[in-house]
This record gives sequence, C-alpha cells and structure tokens, in this order.
Amino acid sequence: MKGLPPKQNFRPYNTAISQQKRLYISRVLICLIADKAVDQAIPLDPPISNPKKKVRLYYSNPHLIIIAGPTASGKSGLAMAIAQRWPAVILSADSRQVYRAFDIGTAKPSVADRQAVPHQLIDICEPTETLTVADYQQRAQQAIADIHHAIDPLTHHQAQRHPLLVGGTGLYLNAVAKGLKIPQVAPQLELRSQLTTLGQPYCYALLRQVDSAAAERIHPHDQVRTLRSLEVFYVTGRTISSQQGEQPPSYPILYIGLACDAQKLRSRITTRTYDMVAAGFATEVTGLIEQYGPDLPLLKTLGYAEMQQHLAGEISLEAAIAFTVQRTCQFAKRQRTWFRKEPRIEWFAADDPDLIEQVSNRVEQFIRQLQVLA
Repeated sequence: MKGLPPKQNFRPYNTAISQQKRLYISRVLICLIADKAVDQAIPLDPPISNPKKKVRLYYSNPHLIIIAGPTASGKSGLAMAIAQRWPAVILSADSRQVYRAFDIGTAKPSVADRQAVPHQLIDICEPTETLTVADYQQRAQQAIADIHHAIDPLTHHQAQRHPLLVGGTGLYLNAVAKGLKIPQVAPQLELRSQLTTLGQPYCYALLRQVDSAAAERIHPHDQVRTLRSLEVFYVTGRTISSQQGEQPPSYPILYIGLACDAQKLRSRITTRTYDMVAAGFATEVTGLIEQYGPDLPLLKTLGYAEMQQHLAGEISLEAAIAFTVQRTCQFAKRQRTWFRKEPRIEWFAADDPDLIEQVSNRVEQFIRQLQVLA
C-alpha cells in the first residue's frame, strides 16, 4: 500500500475492537469515579434522555448527617461505628470541646479515636478565647464545604467522605442545620459588666423599650439573652430581632437522634462521671487552675466547677461527684426538651442492642436516595 513506511507490517484498523476497547475504558473510568457505588448495584450505562447531560453520583454533592441527643447518650460511640462503616469526617458540635486542654471533663474523643477517624472542630480555641455561635457556624459550614470538595491524594478523585455532625449543643446544631442568621457582634465584656450592675429587672425593662419583639420571646429572668439583645442593639444600632432569621442549607440532611429515658440516662451519667475521675480529672483541673487561674469562665462550667470546689477543700470528692451527676442530669433534661422541638429528628433507642445496625441501615438508605442523576 502506497505511503506506508518500509518493512512495517500493516493491519487494517479494526473498528469493532476499537469500540470494544473504548467501551471497556469507559467502564473502568466509571468504576473509578463511582468507587463503591458500583458495588451498590448502580448501572454502569444508565439510560440518558439528554445525551449532553453528564451522569454523576449525587452523594458526592453536599449533604449532612447529624447525630444528636442528650449528654452521655452514646453519640460519640455511635458516630465512630458509623464512620467506620461509611467513610466520614466527624464534626464536633460541643460548645466545650472546641477549647484546648479541656479534655476529660468534656468527654473529648480519645487520641486513638481521632487517629482512627478524622475529627474536626475540636481544640480550635484557647481557653482564654471566646468562640461565638457565629464563629462556630462559619467554621462548621467551611468544614462541610471542604469535606465535599476534598480530593483523594491517591486516586485524584473526589474523596467521597460524609460529613457527620455530632453533639449535644442544640444552638450549634441549629446554626448549621437551620442556617441561623446571627448578628456578627463579638461579646462586649465591659458593656455586659455595666449592664449587669443595673440588675436584670432594669435591663429587661430597657429591652422592652428598644426591642419589644425580642422581649416577647425572652423570659424576664433570662439574663444571658437579655444582655445579648441589648449588646447587639448598642453595638449595631439595630435590634437583634431585625437581624435574626433562618437561611437553611440547600443540601439534604439526615437528622438522627438518640433517645434515652431519664433513669437509664442517669445511670450512664453516673458511670461516666466516675470514669472521668478515674481517668485523672482532678489532675486536669489542677493543671488548668495553675495555668489559667481559678476565675477562668470555663472552670465554672459543669463538672469543672464541682471539682474545683473539691480541690479547694470546700467539698469532698464524693460530694463533687454527686453534684456533678445531679447537675448533668438537669442539663440532659434541658437538652431532651430542646431536641423534642426539632421535627426532623428520627429517633432511635440509645439502649437498643441493634442500634448500630439500625442507624447504619438508615444511613445506607439515605445515601442510596442521594444516588440520583444530576
């Protein structure tokens, strides 16, 4: 045949083989992109009505799984079990775990757990700093976005990890799940101090004058919310009511809740409190007092305040444990009341022996529902 180089065996181009190879290569590429989704019975060649429209797995797009519930209900253990079945990054929604050095008293995940499963939003602030709800919301939203856009360094494809928001701080969860609009006003300590000296009845009367809508929602004895509302008004010149609202995220959310009756929860809280003491809680508090002083606000919170009283010789160790258990149970009751108001929560019994299997099946169902053509 003219035009061919000399001494070269020529075989006519086999169109059928070429098409077969191209089909094989396309299937391999689909397997690489879909990763585990192929094993979940997703067809390699789905029918496409519009040939210009690309097919992709929706579960690689933004979504969120939340595990909520009262303290000591087993949220962290369940999250670890789910994260080991479904590749995930655990995002803490605990208002004290964000602070460094406060480990045992906040039931912070162990080093081994954090090495086994990626954790974020833990140890992001110094104990002397203040992390506002708006700060947390911004960090959590950015973390979720980063997880969705993460690239696997080995395959150079989307990592396809699931963001797993876990915790009992209801306001943190609402800030993310409901997209709360939060005034960007940092705490004004001097202003708060001045307002506090005026007394709560006087401050509440001021609030009724400047922001009657907020006053209707806030109990007359709720000093924290009263001061915050006045603080926002004095700093911005606008009422807090006019700056609040909701802008929920557009991505789907699976909201898991752990239910536990009061008696069983009290038993869990008691066991965990004794475990904390055995793990060296007194030593942790002693070190925090030496480094930051006894007046550090975080040392006035649940568990730390009682242990500090014991270390100061004011109460016995047994009394400190008893008071901690009592206050924790009261706190858990408030948490249960808070979460009951969230209609999206799908409740599971915390003490059910099949809990992990039940929740895992629900997560699988949620992920399968997300596997739609986009």
